[in-house]
Parts: sequence; structure tokens; C-alpha cells
Amino acid sequence: MIASIRTIYLSEIRRFIQCKRSVRTAASALQWSEPIAPSLDSHTYGNLLRHCIHQNDSISTKAIHCDVIKRGICLDLFASNILLNAYVKTSLSKDALKLFDEMPERNNVSYVTLSRGNACEDPVGLYTRLHREGHELNPHVFTSFLKWFVTVDKAEIGWWLHSPIVKLGLNSNAFVGAALINAYAVCGLVDSARSVFEGILSKDVVAWAGIVSCYVENGFLEDSLELLSRMGMEGFMPNNYTFASALKASIGLGEFDYAKSVHGRVLKTCYELDPRVGIGLLQLYTQLGDMSDALRVFSEVPKNDVVPWSLMIARFGQNGFCDDAVDMFIRMRKAFVVPNEFTFTSILNACALRKCFGLGRQLHGLVVKGGFDLDVYVSNALIDVYAKCEKMDTAVKLFAELSNRNEVSWNTVIVGYANLDEAEEALSLFREALRNHVSVTEVTCSSAIGVCASLASMELGAQVHGLAIKTNNAGKVAVSNSLIDMYAKCGDIKDAQSVFDEIETKDVPSWNALISGYSTHGLSRESLRIFDIMKDSDCKPNVLTFLAVLSGCSNAGLIDEGVECFESMIRDHGIEPCLEHYTCMVRLLGRSGQLERAMKLIEGIPYEPSVMIWRAMLSASIGQNNVEFATRSAEEILKINPKDEATYVLLSNMYAGAKEWANVASVRRSMKEKGVKKEPGLSWIEHQGDVHYFSVGRLSHHPDMKLINGMLEWLNMKARRAGYVPNRKAVLHDMGDEEKDKRLWFHSERLALAFGLVRMPLSRNRILIIKNLRICSDCHSAMKVISSIVQRDLVIRDMNRFHHFHAGVCSCGDYW
Repeated sequence: MIASIRTIYLSEIRRFIQCKRSVRTAASALQWSEPIAPSLDSHTYGNLLRHCIHQNDSISTKAIHCDVIKRGICLDLFASNILLNAYVKTSLSKDALKLFDEMPERNNVSYVTLSRGNACEDPVGLYTRLHREGHELNPHVFTSFLKWFVTVDKAEIGWWLHSPIVKLGLNSNAFVGAALINAYAVCGLVDSARSVFEGILSKDVVAWAGIVSCYVENGFLEDSLELLSRMGMEGFMPNNYTFASALKASIGLGEFDYAKSVHGRVLKTCYELDPRVGIGLLQLYTQLGDMSDALRVFSEVPKNDVVPWSLMIARFGQNGFCDDAVDMFIRMRKAFVVPNEFTFTSILNACALRKCFGLGRQLHGLVVKGGFDLDVYVSNALIDVYAKCEKMDTAVKLFAELSNRNEVSWNTVIVGYANLDEAEEALSLFREALRNHVSVTEVTCSSAIGVCASLASMELGAQVHGLAIKTNNAGKVAVSNSLIDMYAKCGDIKDAQSVFDEIETKDVPSWNALISGYSTHGLSRESLRIFDIMKDSDCKPNVLTFLAVLSGCSNAGLIDEGVECFESMIRDHGIEPCLEHYTCMVRLLGRSGQLERAMKLIEGIPYEPSVMIWRAMLSASIGQNNVEFATRSAEEILKINPKDEATYVLLSNMYAGAKEWANVASVRRSMKEKGVKKEPGLSWIEHQGDVHYFSVGRLSHHPDMKLINGMLEWLNMKARRAGYVPNRKAVLHDMGDEEKDKRLWFHSERLALAFGLVRMPLSRNRILIIKNLRICSDCHSAMKVISSIVQRDLVIRDMNRFHHFHAGVCSCGDYW
């Protein structure tokens, strides 16, 4: 090491030797201006080295050390410790350790100096060496080593020093006690820290701040506030650490008024400019959602640090102010503050919520430029941006390139697929995650269960439910809510109720999922009963709750209850109706024959009615044979969307029902000219993990075609003997009666039913069929009769609701 130092700084040493100048000249060459004594002794070198420490000048430190070696001067212990300190302070750890080992003489100051630089990798060994050499164990030694243990994540061995501290009577020393409290706090040993604190004879503000922080960091928030109160009563004024702890404790307890009173004391003592206190105040007001006050606090916080900027960006995004988050990020860049991984994660999350693809791409460039694309949290946020912007190809590419992906990475892509209704891809990735032994979290389970719900795949949903139980996620509210929704959408409202009953702490989505489930199943009285129970609980109804209740009332034709619910939403809960609420009310009133009242409601909507509202009015008008309202509704829809498929279909059906075939042909011709295509009727049924699709009259593609045809013929014969009479009005085409009968019997839901009866064992009492359109009146009648013939429960979920057929009766009461 000596040889290398001589080589590196040879030019400076030559300058000292050749010029034969005094130490004052050497000091000038090293850019020091204070007068130095002319003699080259330990005291002189000590002064020079102090200047190096002050200037954080590692080069000059080594130059002086070289000069000492060149001149053959032996520094005394005092100067050697200064040189050691210079190496430590200028971050030359290896050189410091080398010098320490070569020192002919050492004292406890040498050990303390080395410990403060973390140059040694074995703090326990260094303390043992100090003790064996017989050096004095004083408060500085203990505090330095305790702090060192905490710094290198070895705080748990702090107890090892507690015994000699007590033995030497230093446990009552406030300086040593504060260091011990900090070590025990990091280990979570709150009782031990409190014991040390109570043993300090003359407590100072540092000891108080330490014990308060210990309680806060370990979650004993109420006790920490009691300690703060006791601190004040004993005459100690809080400092910046105490204020920061007080803010954290009060925010954690939800005592926001107390936190604001702490803010008042902060202002009186002028600690609002302290970074720690400033962060605590930002946490307070952003958690309250008071972003205006948060901005006032932010204006007073020093802005050269990335933390307050990142915090504000994160909180703006989390509170839904995505544009403000972006503006804050721009301000940060203009202030030349370098973003870190937390900053990028926060701004990307805001970008994802805003679904801003352009900004996301620009941020992606900054991430790569800054080298943060290797950070898994930033990469996950980037994947989320592309997924929410419906750029799944890019999201999947980033996911595939991510070498250190975690469960969040998998969940983000799975949820991305699920949100885009790409259920097969979501389930495929979910299976791959399981094969890769990815830790199953509540997000993973909730996402997979949500996909099963969208597919109405009861078999797969039950398997994921079992996995959730196995991984201890089934008891989590988010998973339970997804299970309620899944079982309800798969036609099993009883299992949905069972999952709901097992939830210990129900939240609003729990109630909403169950109420919506009962409403969709046509059990509107039951949904109203649960709604009344919810109102008496701690959970208050929200927009979605009333939407579920109104939908149930609409499905069952409960006019009085629906009107009361609608008025109560505004009157008692202060919730302004949205377009979906008005759609339910129009559908409820219109289908009950109160078309004029429904039209007045539409005209009174404070904003422009949507296509869905006019479509509900159109459907109700056709059902009531009111051509005037139907025509107006159709005109309004086509003004908004000239290619609305449902409007043309409903008009065609209205003319066909009146046997006005010329008008039917005109509507269909108009559809063809405008490129509007009718969605084909499809029904599907799940069997042994596979989904089988059927469309009206088409069986040639199915491997069980002969068996299905045979079952259909048998069902037709049995149904007619049981009193079934085809409702030919349900066929909206100009054809003969025999052709109509044949067409009716080959509707897609009957094909799916025939397959289910052929392939599913008799032990499976319940057959679930999903349909993309509304079930026709003839199929509804046929299913009632068939449920008695086959003695099975038939469940059909059409585009609006569930129909449970049992022993010749449907749950809808023939009102749908």
C-alpha cells in the first residue's frame, strides 16, 4: 500500500522536497490557507489532517500520509488517531483498516474511530480485541459499538453489551441508555427498551425521543402517546424526532385532530422545515385527502430531497388526482431532483390509473435511461401501465424479459388479461404461475376467481376456492367477495350465501356482491331483506348497492319498493343517481305499463340520456305495443349510435310480432346497408373443464350430434305429452307452422340442455346453461315442462338474469 501511495502522489512529494519550502508552503500547495507551524511534527501533521477531514479531501490525506512515511516520521498516538479518522471520514475504509493494524499503539479512541466508519466486517471481533487489550470501556465505546451493530443489521447482539454496561454502572447514563434503547427497538424488544429507559437517572430529550420512537416503530401507538404526555409533564420540549414520532402515532391511530394539534406545536417551535417533520405532516394531510393543505406543507419543506416529491406524487395518484401527480413529476424534473425507483413506481401507477399510453411510453424511456428497468417494482408498474392501456402484447413482452419477477408481476398480467375479458389467457397464465411455484396471494386468488365468474365456470371456480383454502387466503375479505360473486354468477346462490356468512368483518363490497347475486337470481324480496340488514350495520350503502337493489326490483316488477329505494337514495343517503340507476327505473316503470311516467323520468334526467336508457324504454314500449314511444326511443338511440344493433333487432321483432313483414324487410335492408350485423344466439355449457358452444339449428360440428338429436326427439315427445304447446309467435320469421316448430325446438339452449342430459350423470342434479341473449317465451315454457320430465334443476343465465327451473316452476314467476 505504501508503494502505491508513493507512486500516485509522487509529483506532490517531489514538489515538497525540491522546493525545500516550509510546511506553510506545503499547506498552500494542498489548498489550505490557515497558518501552520513550521516544524514537521505530529502536531503539525495533525492540523493538516484536520483540514483534510474538514474538506473531505481523500487525495490530500493520502499525500500527507506519504510525506510522513517518506520523512520517516513516527506519528504519536494522537496524530495517528487523527489520520485514522481522516481515512474513515473520507470513506477510505480499506486504508483505515490497514493503518489500524499497523499502528504500534492503540487506545479506545482508535477503536471508536474505526467503528464509526464501518471499515471492519467483524464488529464483535473488534470489540473483543479492544477488551482483551485492556482499553478503557467508557460511554463513547459502548454507544459507538451499539450504533455500529444497528447500522450493519446486527442489533440483536446489542444485548451482549448490556451486561458489561450494567457491570460498569453505565446503564444509568443517558448517552449509553439511548443507544441501548435504539438497539432494542430495532429488535422489537420493547419491554427491554422500556426497562433501560426507566433505569436512566437523568433522562434527556434524546432518551425520550428514543423510547417514543421505539413504541411507535413497533406498533404500540397508544403507549407512545402516553409517553409523549408524560414527557411534557416532566418539562421536556419535543424535538424533531419526537414530533415525527407523534405524527406517525396519531395518524396510525386515526387521531387526526391530535395530529393537527401536533402541527400547531411544530409551527410554534419552528420545526416545520425539518425534513422528518415535513414528511410526517405530508403523510397527515395526504392521508386525510386534503391535498390543498398538503401542498401548503410541501411549499415549506426543503425540496432538494427526492422523498417529499415522491410522496406527493404517490398520494396524488392514490387519491385519484392523476393529472396533479403528473404535474408534480414535471415540477420535480424542472427542480433538477433526480427521481428514484419509488418516484417512478408512483408516477407510473398514476399513469396506469389515468390510462395514458403516450405518457407511459415517455416514462418508459426515462426508466430505461436511468437504469431503473431492472428494478422489479418499477417494471411491475410499467407492465400495469401497458395492461391498463390495453397493450397486452407489450405488457407480456416486458413480463417475459423480467428476470426477477415476483408474485406482483404475475398478478399484474393475470389481472390485465381478466380486465380485457381474455379469460382463457388469464387462466393459462394462472396455471403457469402455479407450475412455477409462485406464491399465491389474495390478489392471485381474487383474479382467478373473477375469471371463473366471467366464464361461469363452477368446476374451475371450486378448484380455485380449494386452492384459496389451502393457501390460507379464503378468509381474506377480497377473496371472499370474489367467491360470493363467482358462486352467484355460476348459479349457486346458496354457496354464495354460505361464503358471505363465514366472513368475520364484512365490507361494503361483501354486501353488494350478495345483494347483486340475489337480484340477478330474481330473488328480489331476499335482496331487499339483506339490504335492510346492511343499512342497520356499520357498512353504509353506496352507488353500487342501490344499483343492485333497483336491478332486483326491475327484474321482479316491484314498483313501490323500487320507487322508494330510488327516492331514499337521494333523500336519506345523499347519493346522486347515475345513468345506470335511471336505466333500472325506466325499465321498471316501462315493463309495468307506466310508459308515460318512464318518459317523464327520462326527460327529467339532469344530463343527456344514454343509449342504455333509451334501449330500456324501447324494449318496454315494444312489450306494451306502444308504437309511438318505441319509434321515438329508436330515433333517439340511432341519433347517438346509428349502428346500434339492438335497436334494429328490437324494431324488427316488433314488426315481426305484428306480422308487418314489409317493415321487417326494410329494417333488415337498412341493417345490411349500414353494415350492422345481428349477434348470433349462443348457449354454452361446461363439462369436465371443457366449454361446449351451441347455436340455433347447428349440430353438424359437434361429435355428439347423433346423441343430442336423439335426446331432443325424446324430449319433444315427452314434452308434448306433458302438455307443452309451441308458441309460434316467438319465431319472428315468415314461415310455415311446421318449420316454426322445428326451429323452436332447435334453439341453442335446448341443444345445450340435450348435451348436458346425455353427458352428465344422474347424480348431477343441477345443469347450468349460459346464454348470450334473452331467453324466448317458448324456451321458457319448454324448460318448465322439461324440468318435471327429467327431474333435475335446470338453471339458465341469459343476458339479464338467472332462471331456476324446478318441478315445472321458474324462479322468475314468469316475469322477465
